[in-house]
Amino acid sequence: MSDLAPCPNCSSPYAYEDRDILVCPECAHEWLAGAVASVAGEMVITDANGNPLADGDAVTVIKDLKVKGSSNVVKVGTKVKNIRLADGDHDIDCKIDGFGQMSLKSEFVKKI
Repeated sequence: MSDLAPCPNCSSPYAYEDRDILVCPECAHEWLAGAVASVAGEMVITDANGNPLADGDAVTVIKDLKVKGSSNVVKVGTKVKNIRLADGDHDIDCKIDGFGQMSLKSEFVKKI
């Protein structure tokens, strides 16, 4: 049996990985591999290494990220303190020194 998370929609244990998403063969539900549903029904957001993130954590950026609408780049190793978890595609809201308010994807950060 696989070590992948069960389907958050129907709890089927037969989920499989297709590129960067997980797919349930029974109900055809698709979800991101980084977001895993917990037993209580709330989403557990994980970093690039699989560590669970929480509000107020500090993270570092693991890849150069282009800032949309600007020529600036958030460099590798940039430390981000006091993150807030949010729903949606970009699941981390934060304030980065020199850039201001930003939304990041959890797959591009690691917990400090």
